[in-house]
This record gives sequence, C-alpha cells and structure tokens, in this order.
Amino acid sequence: MSIILVVEDDTSLRETLVYNLKAQQFTVDAVGDGLAALETARRLHPDLILLDLMLPKLDGIEVCRILRQEMNIPIIMLTARDDEIDRVIGLEIGADDYITKPFSMRELIARVKAHLRRERLFREEVNSHQEVALGEVLTFGNLTINLIRREVLLDNIPIAFKPKEFDLLLFLVQHRRQALSREFLLERVWGWEFSGGTRTVDVHVHWLREKIESEPSNPSRIVTVRGSGYSFEG
Repeated sequence: MSIILVVEDDTSLRETLVYNLKAQQFTVDAVGDGLAALETARRLHPDLILLDLMLPKLDGIEVCRILRQEMNIPIIMLTARDDEIDRVIGLEIGADDYITKPFSMRELIARVKAHLRRERLFREEVNSHQEVALGEVLTFGNLTINLIRREVLLDNIPIAFKPKEFDLLLFLVQHRRQALSREFLLERVWGWEFSGGTRTVDVHVHWLREKIESEPSNPSRIVTVRGSGYSFEG
C-alpha cells in the first residue's frame, strides 16, 4: 500500500485531502508546515508527497529543494498561484508536477495514481534492463553511471544531477543507439499526465550535454536524430 505525505497549511483542505486519499486505500500522513514536512518525510519515507507552495516556517520551494537532495520520490506541488515562474522554479528544483488551486479532487487523485504507477513501471524497467550485478556500474569511456546509488561520474568526479536528469539519462542509456522521439521520452520519463510540452525534453537534453559531453555544442554521446529525436551513443 502506497504511503502519501500531505503538506498543506490550510486545515480544511488538508483534512479533505487526507479523507479522499484514504478512501482510495492509501496510507496517509499530513502536516501543516515546512519544517514538519522535512521531519516527517525523513521518518516516513513516503511513496509520494503532495506539497503546498506557500507554507509557514519553510516554504514549499525550499522543502522541495532539500528533499530532492535526500530522496527520489514523486513530488506534486499544490499552489494557489497561477504564475508561470512559480511553476518553472518548482519543476526545475525537482518537483514532478504541479496542480493549481482550486482543483478537482478527481483530477488530483488521477495524477497521484499516475505518478505512482509511472514510478513503479520505471523502476521495473530499470531492473529489467540492468546489465550488471547489483551495486555495480555502467561505464562508457570516462562516463560512469551507478544504477543503485543514482550517481554519475565523469573522469571519476561526481556530477550533481537533478532527479529527472538522471531518469532521462538512464532511459536513454537503456535504449542505447535507438532513436527516441521527444514525445516518447516525455511520456516514458515524465508520464502522460505531465502538463509540460516536448520543449521540456530539449531543455533536459541540453543540461545533460553540458554535464557529460566534452563538446556540448557538438555532442557525441547524446546525439540529435533528425526527424526522430535523440539517441544515446555511449
């Protein structure tokens, strides 16, 4: 049974979320401020977090930033703001999705289930494509990818990766030398429920190239396949 942490300072909304999630047979814990969110997430290790943007003591952006350094689980941000900059910041620091208040409870539940399903399928796919023993690594020249620790090294130097950057790199590696369309990558790495467009894929590929290519402007590892998308060549 999946465990969900609800972080929302509005008592009425928090109780409504808890009630509806429990009705879907989820195990639910709920807190009302950012500091409590960090403490509870570290103790509970939930499968997904619903995280309000505007929180007392520590705002949702900072909570998301800290949690992303410690764990890799789906985070859906809840926000009363409809400002694009808030959504962009949230996604860039590691949130998987956002939903703007007021929202349909049916839509929220659907997104929760979709993210949990995508996470389960992604992990199953990672396991099914592992070509090395547990705890070992994939190596492509001076590039090393530790599947278990979710760590990337270039010339044996660790590189800081956002969760979605690692997910995208790993998916490309698993389908090495296959031309993958932007739409396919968006669906398999971000999930069909993700509200962003294929430009998201281009941006993340750009970030990956900046980190693992010797010449990002003339990439040899993640190459563009004209008319198709991208391919990882090794």
